[in-house]
Amino acid sequence: MNYVISDLHGYPHEKFLELLAGAGFGKGDYLYILGDVIDRNGDGGVATLEWLLYQENAELILGNHEGMLLASSFVFDELTEDSIDFLDDEKLDILNRYYSDGGEVTLKAMHKISKDLQQDILDYLRDAPLYQTACVDGRDFLFVHSGLGNFDPAKKISKYTATDLLWTNPKLTDKYFPDVMTIFGHTPTIYYGDEYDGKVVKTDTWIDIDVGAGYGRSPVLLRLEDMKEFRLGD
Repeated sequence: MNYVISDLHGYPHEKFLELLAGAGFGKGDYLYILGDVIDRNGDGGVATLEWLLYQENAELILGNHEGMLLASSFVFDELTEDSIDFLDDEKLDILNRYYSDGGEVTLKAMHKISKDLQQDILDYLRDAPLYQTACVDGRDFLFVHSGLGNFDPAKKISKYTATDLLWTNPKLTDKYFPDVMTIFGHTPTIYYGDEYDGKVVKTDTWIDIDVGAGYGRSPVLLRLEDMKEFRLGD
């Protein structure tokens, strides 16, 4: 079976594993995580990143928060109480923006692990793709973090920029590829209206599965074969 989840944002790792177990996820299955494992809550998702290092049947598609962590990775080499004065204005701006978007808990957790593990996690994120495709039971899927900015059905997916794939907030009226179901997160579904609070939003051409785990809601794990949704407590 194939599963997809997004925007865990520091969701407790033990609960994440409990969610997978409840869905029957095993070694013969495959999991796509559509970015934003990190930031905002708990250990900032560091335990889940460490878990991903050793999972042959799970893949992280890069999210904008992982992108911000990579942009701030200079702190693991340079930043101490004595050296912060030597950061230039550009780096300070990057770091301040990351802190303001929930990165503080992740940076603190990263500083508690070994330098080798820090490097392994950063290397893993640098290698993470911006998109992935799959065919499940004859149905084609495209997985990205945020949707498809500046969408053009004639444009190859490889021609979309990182900004297009990491920072887009689709409208309910947006249409994507008619023969490929695009699945993404990034935009909490409550933004489409209170009636979507905590719910997956499905249209003819795309599905948004960010149900707001970053803001205290339980994430949804979606099984692609039958579109069944799993969450803790169900």
